[in-house]
Amino acid sequence: MILLLQVVVLFAGVAALAGLLSMPQIEGRNANADQATIYFRDPFLIYAYVGSLPFFFGLYQAFRLLGYVGQGQTRSSDAIQALERIKYCALAIIVFIVGGEAYIILGVDDDRAGPVALGFLTTFACIVTATAATVLERDLQGAADLKSEHDLMV
Repeated sequence: MILLLQVVVLFAGVAALAGLLSMPQIEGRNANADQATIYFRDPFLIYAYVGSLPFFFGLYQAFRLLGYVGQGQTRSSDAIQALERIKYCALAIIVFIVGGEAYIILGVDDDRAGPVALGFLTTFACIVTATAATVLERDLQGAADLKSEHDLMV
């Protein structure tokens, strides 16, 4: 089961990377542009690539966390640290989304509704992820503390 979840995390990363690399070529205003024009005319695209780095780092941490779970090391400091990093990645993504939303809202584009709605949806997903990571981190830290106290008593 853990291996299946790791494959799902890996697939999510590959799909996101494929989307990041292919979307600029098929997007409306860049459909007939060459590579240099696509990447140097749109500063928002570079912002999106930089903003995706916490997402990929969070996926890597999730992959590592699943490895710790598969090895039975859920109470280890490495697993707790991976959860903490996932939480911080989700918060960093929220910051990047808020910046992107501000750029879209204050920009001159006509159609803002779709990107803004996707931004709200993604922000909500990141809030849920950060909250879940925080709760799991606290639970695992409490369990690790109880285990260390028990080991000291014995």
